[in-house]
Amino acid sequence: MGTVTCGMAVSLDGYAAGPDQSVENPIGVGGVERLMKPWMFAEAGQHDAEIASLTNAGAYVMGRNMYGPVRGGWDDDERFRDWRGWWGEEPPYHAPVFVLTHHPHDSIEMEGGTTFHFVTDGVEAALARAQEAAGDRPVDVSGGASTVNQFLAAGLIDELWLHVVPRTLGGGERLFEGVGPLELELLESRVTPSVSHLRYRVRR
Repeated sequence: MGTVTCGMAVSLDGYAAGPDQSVENPIGVGGVERLMKPWMFAEAGQHDAEIASLTNAGAYVMGRNMYGPVRGGWDDDERFRDWRGWWGEEPPYHAPVFVLTHHPHDSIEMEGGTTFHFVTDGVEAALARAQEAAGDRPVDVSGGASTVNQFLAAGLIDELWLHVVPRTLGGGERLFEGVGPLELELLESRVTPSVSHLRYRVRR
């Protein structure tokens, strides 16, 4: 079985998304502007963007909020009945993606090798399916913060990459909320004026 990894951009006050997530603001108000644009999308930050790019994982797990803005049953809001993710017809994953949800949904096959599978029986079941699909390659827990917190609380993440941006959000979805005490061993770090990349082993 491969390593279970997770990479998250976080503000100095610990938020991985701003408040009021919506179609217009997928990672909350101020999320893109304050968490991503200062380093990931800047021309001078291309090397930083490479570090933050998707790992070469064999499978991914994400929460329903990361997959899209749909709340409640999949057919409750007619605007999103045909929702297929934020990323267009060819998402960047190119591997199976297991989406945590309380509402069953048929798998959705996309271009480029990405297939979204919907898992209704919790984080351990989602991870088991992802590990089976990934084989010896890593499984990446892609987010959002609530999903990552569930995996951390259950002791299911091996390595945590934090991309810490020297800005605050003041509210939103906080990483480590409700997780309890953790011991993190620093494996690697690189600091630039716009972001600090920190790779930790999560000790059990």
